[in-house]
Amino acid sequence: MSSPRVSSASEAPRRPARDIIEAVVDNMRKNLEPLKYSTLAPSRYIVYLHAAEFARLEGIVPILREQTSRALTDELQKLNQRSRVRRWAERWRRDPDPEIRNAAADWQVEFLADPDGDMNEGDLLIDSELILPASPDLGVGERTRRITTIHAGQHTSTREHTLNRKETAPAPAILARLEYDDDAGHHVYDVLKDSVTIGRGGVAYAVDIRIASSPDVSREHARLRRDAATGRFFLIDLSSLGTTLNGRHVPSGYDDVDGAKRENGTETALPDTATIGLADTIFLQFGMKR
Repeated sequence: MSSPRVSSASEAPRRPARDIIEAVVDNMRKNLEPLKYSTLAPSRYIVYLHAAEFARLEGIVPILREQTSRALTDELQKLNQRSRVRRWAERWRRDPDPEIRNAAADWQVEFLADPDGDMNEGDLLIDSELILPASPDLGVGERTRRITTIHAGQHTSTREHTLNRKETAPAPAILARLEYDDDAGHHVYDVLKDSVTIGRGGVAYAVDIRIASSPDVSREHARLRRDAATGRFFLIDLSSLGTTLNGRHVPSGYDDVDGAKRENGTETALPDTATIGLADTIFLQFGMKR
């Protein structure tokens, strides 16, 4: 996202509240999760607005929250309505379309002002969260999938991230150590869990190591993943300008599919000691603990 600037009314017209509601509904509509017997819709939505836009709407936030929840419920009803042709066809099918439902008991919708001052007037960021049920038969525990949709001017982009909750459980000892210098000084970070995200952070970018640097370093630049079975670490590049391992660029860990940033499973094994470069700007010294 570009640096904040002051826009004229012609450049950044006020976004009507009804358009904000529709953007949340659209986020839900595009981020359904099919299961065997039902399809889940994300239950939690955090909507970030430019500070001036939030100030304008702050007095009606309770009404806005209520009407957004109502609009989400109405959309679910529409999605579940079956045409006569579909109902007739289902008589001959053993697997009718599963019901679409809220993944939780109620909708959770929050409206907040951009805390980092990165958004331009008229921008809109929607961060939705879906708790996916555990699948013991597949060896998969409970996961949280986050979808971030950014509306900036006429451009809309989407970023998807799924986090395995088992990977975030605190470990009893120091697994590795990262040492680096950024614009805020010298830092030492002890790795105590199986997944550590590195970047500048910001709205909807909950990084573990927040780098104070130029925009060359991405909000969510790279991730370290530890394989609990082997104890080995892997490096995943999530950036725009690249990540290096001992001076060599590693392959990108995500694909851009129709404007959506989706991780593709590509990762690079880390040796016991290594230098990790972020956009050839910040360099972290990595060392495993034995």
